[in-house]
Amino acid sequence: MGASLDGKLVVAISSRALFDFEEENKVFEQGNGPHKDRAYMKLQLDKLEEPAKPGVAFSMVRKLLAFNDASTQRVEVVILSRNDPVSGMRVFRSAQHYGLPIERGSFTRGQSPWRYLKPLHANLFLSTHLSDVRAALDAGVPAAQVYPQSALASDAHPHEVRIAFDGDAVLFSDEAERVFQAQGLSAFQKHERDKALQPLSAGPFKPLLAALHRLQQEGTPNMRIRTALVTARSAPAHERAIRTLMEWNIEIDEAMFLGGLPKGEFLREFEPDFFFDDQTGHIESASQHVPSGHVASGVANA
Repeated sequence: MGASLDGKLVVAISSRALFDFEEENKVFEQGNGPHKDRAYMKLQLDKLEEPAKPGVAFSMVRKLLAFNDASTQRVEVVILSRNDPVSGMRVFRSAQHYGLPIERGSFTRGQSPWRYLKPLHANLFLSTHLSDVRAALDAGVPAAQVYPQSALASDAHPHEVRIAFDGDAVLFSDEAERVFQAQGLSAFQKHERDKALQPLSAGPFKPLLAALHRLQQEGTPNMRIRTALVTARSAPAHERAIRTLMEWNIEIDEAMFLGGLPKGEFLREFEPDFFFDDQTGHIESASQHVPSGHVASGVANA
């Protein structure tokens, strides 16, 4: 029987999202001409024996991989990178150094790798390249642009994967967000109060939340998942969000209805391994405190 990813939570991730290659990336960006990546490739080869430092999404990836055990492989992490194959050697060496069982990867030397998401059946794609993220979202894959300058995750919860999500245009569709953008807060609140019993349509990250919920239910003594909804909504618009999750038969652990307050300090207290939001302003606030990624979908990113 051939290898298969069926039934696994598949995370596709770029090299810069998993490891801190910011200094190396500066060398790449200083290059010019048709062979601008030569100096970068040489630097990565020279550093082959030097493990890269953990990057923004490292903590989440390491904890998700801890759901695997000798009998069951529940999570697969695949490198999907614009790096060249030579630099890819350092990526795999670094993963091995940290004990990350990552075996698969595609290295495209500057070309967009998002097209390989379909054969991977990826549940999540993380990249620092906005164009790749947009293409993945257009293809129906939950995807976010990692902010490389984000704070790294806290090490206070070694046996919990903590993931926080915005609501509208992330877990839910941007239906309500469109009302807010066009008509303001009062119209938004009335719209959501009137439709409190009508579930919102799914947003781009609903499939990931559902996959995490299934993973949590399978369970492992070594690791659990804790999720949070962190939204600018406030009462009475809270009810439709909660009822939508109930309709989906998906449980979340925490819900923060912040009524427009900055999210960063609340996220700092929750200490997620990653936070997803569709608005760059929220991500810029959050990234000062926690690992963060921009979901480039919905009316705010039209």
